[in-house]
Amino acid sequence: MIHDAQLDYYGKKLATCSSDRTIKIYDVLENSNRCTAELGGHSGPVWEVAWAHPKFGVLLASCSYDKQVIIHREASPGNWQQIYVYQDMTSSVNSVAWAPHEYGLVLACCSSDGKVAVLSHNLDDTWSVAVIEDSRQGVNAVTWAPYMSLGSQLEGGKCAKRLATAGCDNDVRVWVLDDSSMGASAPDAAAQAKWVEETRLRGHSGWVRDVSWAPGIGLPCNTLASCSDDGTVKIWTQDEPKGKWKETALPGFDNPVWRVSWSVTGNVLAVSSGDNSVTLWKETLDRNWKQVSNVFDAQAMQQPQQPVYSQQPQIQAQAQAQAQAQAQAQAQAQAPQQPVYTQPQPHQGFQPQQQQNFQQYQQGY
Repeated sequence: MIHDAQLDYYGKKLATCSSDRTIKIYDVLENSNRCTAELGGHSGPVWEVAWAHPKFGVLLASCSYDKQVIIHREASPGNWQQIYVYQDMTSSVNSVAWAPHEYGLVLACCSSDGKVAVLSHNLDDTWSVAVIEDSRQGVNAVTWAPYMSLGSQLEGGKCAKRLATAGCDNDVRVWVLDDSSMGASAPDAAAQAKWVEETRLRGHSGWVRDVSWAPGIGLPCNTLASCSDDGTVKIWTQDEPKGKWKETALPGFDNPVWRVSWSVTGNVLAVSSGDNSVTLWKETLDRNWKQVSNVFDAQAMQQPQQPVYSQQPQIQAQAQAQAQAQAQAQAQAQAPQQPVYTQPQPHQGFQPQQQQNFQQYQQGY
């Protein structure tokens, strides 16, 4: 079973991960896809993969049920190496997400043990780790706020790092890094960083399965989407720094909702639910959310098809013809075979009227 699929920054490479403990890398071509590598290293199902920004090279992070986070690098075309393995989680690692590239090479990962680890790459090619104590019941997903998002601006042109998590306690938490806790000259400054819970969003009645921060598109607001086992999707908006988050619910789903994902422009939300459907949603001018498409509907539009009302009689006729043919074949197979019929010749002793009747019979009259 494939658990995640992610395109790289340019949309030229596709990474997939699955229950067979492997990660496959594909080159996305115009008319086909070609598998160029299969990455190992995990000893359990691989839940998620995430591409780093190309300014750092071709890097891919993966997380697994085996409690590990692995960072892979493509040293040469088709040749991948593991450059870092994080193994300090005590339970399944459920999600990985790279921070905006303006912060440097920084990766967040969350685990069922209730912790979030922030891995930061140092100039000496080592990694520093800062741990956030999140929900004791476990964390399912993590997402970063866009660079220079509302409320993250600091004095001196700096920008505060912020992230959000989806917890098994039904809550969404927003965390902010307290820069005052970091030593300016300390080599492990990132490890000394203190993350502070900025706010907690409550509105779900089941595990929050995913959370996604909308990309910054110049609007003076923060927008989060979250989904839950309770069959709900919530849109959270903040219109002023440190202001209250407003909650908007999408029309209810009949099944648990597993994933939410924003478009690059941040104005379309994709929702994946337990009925194997993916729907697309967009905000209207009156700030309500409306379903604009279904992924399967979009695929169907690419292939011209006859209307349903014209297809239905054809389908029924084909089914009836197949049923009749099967019935005839079964009847012929079960019927006792008859001797070969030879058409009798008219008897010489027939009377004229009998002869005429017999000839008409032969002609199928």
